[in-house]
Amino acid sequence: MNTGGRLVAGSHNRNELVLINAEENGKIKSVQELSGQICQICGDEIEIMDQGEIFVACNECAFPICRPCYEYERLEGNQACPQCKTRFKRIRGSPRVEGDEEEVQTDDLDKEFGYKDSDASGQQPTSDSNSNTCGIPTNSEQDAHLNPKIPLLTYGEEDPDISSDRHALIVPPYSNNGSRVHPMSYTDQPNSLKPKSMVQGKDIAVYGYGSVAWKYRMEEWKRRQNEKFQVVNLEGSNHSGNFGDELDDPDFPMMDEGRQPLSRKIPIPSSKINPYRIIIILRLVILGLFFHYRILHPVNDAFGLWLTSVICEIWFAVSWIMDQFPKWCPIVRETYLDRLSLRYEKEGKPSELSSVDVFVSTVDPLKEPPLITANTVLSILAVDYPVDKVACYVSDDGAAMLTFEALSETSEFARRWVPFCKKYSIEPRAPEWYFNQKMDYLKNKVHPAFVKERREMKREYEEFKVRINSLVATAQKVPEDGWTMQDGTPWPGNNVRDHPGMIQVFLGHDGVRDIEGNELPRLLYVSREKRPGFDHHKKAGAMNSLIRVSSIISNAPYLLNVDCDHYINNSKALREAMCFMMDPQLGKKVCYVQFPQRFDGIDRHDRYSNRNVVFFDINMKGLDGIQGPIYVGTGCVFRRYALYGYDAPAKKKSPSKTCNCWPRWCCLCCGSRKKKNGSTKERKKVKHRDSSRQIHALENIENGFQGTIVDKPSNLTQMKLEKRFGQSPVFVASTLLENGGVPLGISPASLLNEAIQVISCGYEDKTEWGKEVGWIYGSVTEDILTGFKMHCHGWRSVYCIPNRPAFKGSAPINLSDRLHQVLRWALGSVEILLSKHCPIWYGYGGGLKWLERFSYINSVVYPLTSIPLIAYCTLPAICLLTGKFIVPEISNYASIVFMALFISIAATGILEMQWGGVGIDDWWRNEQFWVIGGASSHLFALFQGLLKVLGGVDTNFTVTSKAADDGEFSELYIFKWTSLLIPPTTLLIINIVGVVVGISDAINNGYDSWGPLFGRLFFALWVILHLYPFLKGLLGKQDRMPTIVLVWSILLASILTLMWVRVNPFVSRDGPVLEICGLNCDDT
Repeated sequence: MNTGGRLVAGSHNRNELVLINAEENGKIKSVQELSGQICQICGDEIEIMDQGEIFVACNECAFPICRPCYEYERLEGNQACPQCKTRFKRIRGSPRVEGDEEEVQTDDLDKEFGYKDSDASGQQPTSDSNSNTCGIPTNSEQDAHLNPKIPLLTYGEEDPDISSDRHALIVPPYSNNGSRVHPMSYTDQPNSLKPKSMVQGKDIAVYGYGSVAWKYRMEEWKRRQNEKFQVVNLEGSNHSGNFGDELDDPDFPMMDEGRQPLSRKIPIPSSKINPYRIIIILRLVILGLFFHYRILHPVNDAFGLWLTSVICEIWFAVSWIMDQFPKWCPIVRETYLDRLSLRYEKEGKPSELSSVDVFVSTVDPLKEPPLITANTVLSILAVDYPVDKVACYVSDDGAAMLTFEALSETSEFARRWVPFCKKYSIEPRAPEWYFNQKMDYLKNKVHPAFVKERREMKREYEEFKVRINSLVATAQKVPEDGWTMQDGTPWPGNNVRDHPGMIQVFLGHDGVRDIEGNELPRLLYVSREKRPGFDHHKKAGAMNSLIRVSSIISNAPYLLNVDCDHYINNSKALREAMCFMMDPQLGKKVCYVQFPQRFDGIDRHDRYSNRNVVFFDINMKGLDGIQGPIYVGTGCVFRRYALYGYDAPAKKKSPSKTCNCWPRWCCLCCGSRKKKNGSTKERKKVKHRDSSRQIHALENIENGFQGTIVDKPSNLTQMKLEKRFGQSPVFVASTLLENGGVPLGISPASLLNEAIQVISCGYEDKTEWGKEVGWIYGSVTEDILTGFKMHCHGWRSVYCIPNRPAFKGSAPINLSDRLHQVLRWALGSVEILLSKHCPIWYGYGGGLKWLERFSYINSVVYPLTSIPLIAYCTLPAICLLTGKFIVPEISNYASIVFMALFISIAATGILEMQWGGVGIDDWWRNEQFWVIGGASSHLFALFQGLLKVLGGVDTNFTVTSKAADDGEFSELYIFKWTSLLIPPTTLLIINIVGVVVGISDAINNGYDSWGPLFGRLFFALWVILHLYPFLKGLLGKQDRMPTIVLVWSILLASILTLMWVRVNPFVSRDGPVLEICGLNCDDT
C-alpha cells in the first residue's frame, strides 16, 4: 500500500509508539523494530511492505491485522474490520471481491490526506518550515508539548477511565518524516495538538485504542461475536500485542482460523441437480399418463393378467416415489482437520479434544475369526488421536476363551505395533491389510530406518498370526470339562448360556506401556452376564451393556461402534467425526456421524452388489440434505447424551410478526383466534416435551465428577432416574454429565462392583433400556430403529465421506451367505413394520421431518415389494406360454408414452450416477440384486416376520461368516444350497422355457406371429438379465467354459432344434409328391 503519507499507531500493551516513516533512510526493517506489532486475529507478526511500511488493513482505526487474515476476511469472512466495522477497502495486490467495483482504483490514503504525488525521496511539500500541508505541527512543535510527568494520552486528551499504563498514542506524521519509537506523553497545555480524523465527518473518540468507549465497545463486540459464532471458550493467548488484561480473558473470541467452522456443506452443482429434478417431475407426469392409458385400456381376453400387472405397476410407482423424493436435496460435506487442531490442540497445552469410547462387538470366534477382530482392535489402538482420550471395549457375547486369549495376544503385540504406526504415519493401521496392500510402501517415506523396522515388524506380525492360528486350532476341540485358565481356574464362560459377567483390562492401567515407554489407549474385554430365562436381546443388548460399563470406567461423551470385521482404514476418522460433533455451530444437535461402509475382498465385478454403492453414495447423500442419514449398524460415532433418550436442544426461533406489524382491524378480526390456536399448539408441544423430558441432575449428587452437570428440574427425583436408568447410583450420576467425566474419590473396588452390576442380566428389568434409552429392542436390525428414535427426538445426523475411506470391512461374497445377510436385514424391517415403532404411525409431533419419514417408511416396507415383484416376473413366462399379453394392441399414443417412460427411467439413473459419482457397473449390479433379493430373501423375511410377530415363532439369528484368506475370492464360487434359492431358480427356469416356447411357436405360425412376440420376449429377457448373476452363482466356477457360453449354447441349441423340426429337409417344400395310381377316389 502506497499512501504517500505515513501511519503511526500505538502499541497495545506496551508504553511505546510505532512511527512508520516513508523515507528510505527511515524505514523500519523488521517487525521487532515496530515494538511488537502483532496481528490480533492469528497472533502472527505483521509484515513489512516493500516500501518499508507496516501493513495496515483498516484505514479508519488501524486495527492490527496481518495480510493473510485481511485476505481471508475479505474472501471468506464478513469483509469488515473487527473493531470499527468499516468495510475493508481493497489494497493493491489483493484479489478483488464482490463490491470492489464501486471503489476507486487508487488507495484511499492518497485521497484522504489530500497529498500530492511525492517526489523521489518521499518528501512532502510544505507551506512553511513549521507545518505541512495538513496543518500538523512539526517535530520541534510537538516536542515542546511533551511532558514526562503525564502518562500517555489518547489523541492528545487524557482518559480517566483508563489507567496510566494502558494509554496508547497515535502520533500524526511529521513534515520532516522523522521516525520515533519511544514512550511519549503530552502536556496539559491549552494549545496542545488537536487530533484530526481520517474521515472528516467522524468523531475519532468513537473508535481507536484507549478511547473513552473502548472498554464498552470491546465488551459489546465480544458479546456479539459469541452470539454470532457460538464459539466455545478459548484460552487467552500470550501474544505480546494484546490490548491489556481485558483481552487476556479466555473467553475472548479470536477471529483466527480456529474460529472458523470445522465443516461445511457443499451442495450438488446446479448443472447436475436441476436437470435431475426436472426429470423427476417429468417422470411423475409420464407415470400419470401411463396409468391413465393402462387403466382405461384393459385386455378383455387376459383380464386377470392385465389386472395383476396394473396392481404391481402401481405398487412399483409408489415405492419409487417413497425412494425418490428423499434424494431431492443431496449434499456433500467437507471437514477442516487443521481448524480442529487449531481450536482444541494448543501447543504446549493438553489436548482439549473430547474422549471417545470405541465399541467392538463379536459373538462367535469360529465364524468371526479372531485374527480379523485383532486387526480391528489394533487399528483402533493406533488411531491418530490423543491416547488418553481413547478407550476400546470389546464385547464378547459368546463368552469364548478363544476371544479372550486372542485379545491378550493382541494387547502384547500392540505395544510394538502402535509406536511403529505413529512413528511412520502408515495407512491403514490394521497390519493384515497394511502388509498385503499392493502398492509402493516406500512412497513418501524418508526415514532411513523405515525399511529395516518394517521388515522386523512384518516378521513379528507373522509370528503373531502363528500364535493366533494356534489358538484357533486348539479351540476346535473343546475339552469335556471345559476350558481352564492358566492358574487352573475354570473358564467362567464354559456354559455360553449361563455364565457371570466378565471384565478384563488389558491396556490402560499403570505399568503397561509400549516399547518406547509411551502411554497406550485403554483396552478392555467385556462379556455380559447371561442366565437362562432372560431375554438378552442379541446385539442390541450387548451394546447397551457396553454403554453402561463404559460410563462407569471412562464415560466419554462420544461413542464409536464398529463390527469386529470393520477396521479403521483412516487413522484420522475420529477427528473427522469431531469436526461435526465439536463444531460450536452444528454439533449441539448432531446425535451421530455415520460413515459409509467400504469393503475389501470383493471381486472386481461385485457380482452380488456387496459394496452397495448406490445406497451409500446416492441415497445417504440425499438424506444428509434433510435430517441426516439412517444408522447402518457400524462405522458410526454417537453422542452418548443422545443415546440416553434425551430430546435435542430446542432451536431458538426468530421473533415472528407481532400485532404492531399488522393493521388494527386485522388484529381485531383474527387476533383472538390466532392466540387461542397458538396456545393450544404450545400446550401440545409442552406435553410432548414433558413425556420425554431430559433428566438433568440428582438431588444428592453435588460434586465429585469431572464434567458439567446441567441444571436440575425441581420435579425430577431419584426414583424417576432409577426407573429410567437402573439401580446403579454411579451410572445414574454419569448420565447427568452431558460432557462426560468420571467419578472421583471412589475406590477401584467400588467401581468394579458397579461395572459388574450394570452388565448383569437383570439390570434392565423395569427400566427404559431398549425402549427409550440406548439401542432400541424389538428388531434384529436395531440400527434402523435406534436411529429412527433419535430423529423422532429432534436430533439430526451427519454423513461424512472422507477422501480416504474411514472404515473398511469384509463382506460375504458367495451367493448363499449374501442372501442370508439380506434376509436378516429384511426380517428386521418387517419386525419394525409390524411394531408400535413403525414410522407410518409413530413419532408424529416430534422432530422428524416428512421426507425423512418417507425414507424410514421405505426402509421398512420394501420387503412387501417381493410379492408384486415375483408376480410381475412370472407374467412374461405366462404370456409366452399362453400367447396372450398384458397390453392390448399398442397405438401410436401408447408407443410414445411407453418410450417416454423408459427414457425417463434411464435418464433418472444416468443423472443419479452423475451427481453421486457411481459407475454404471455398480448401478446395474444394484438393479440386478434388487430383483434377486426381492424374489428370495425379502419373500422369506416377510413370511418369517409374520410368523414371529403374529404366531410367536422365533427365528434364529445367523451370524454372517467372515472368511480368512484361503485364496483370492475363493468363497465366491462356493455353492451352499438353501431354500432361499428356490423362488429365483423357478423364475429363471420358467422364463427360459417361455422364451423357447414363444420362439418355437412363432416359427410354427409364420411371419405374422413375430410382431406380437417381440413385446413378450423383451419382457422375459428383462427378467433373465436381472437374474443372470444368480444363474452364475448356481452354476459355480467353470474352469473351462464360461457360464455365458454354456447358457447361450443351451438356448441356441433348443432354438435350432425347433427350427430343424420346422424345416424338415426330408419333406419337399411343395408338399408330398403324389403319383397317379389308377384309382378313382371320387367313386363310392
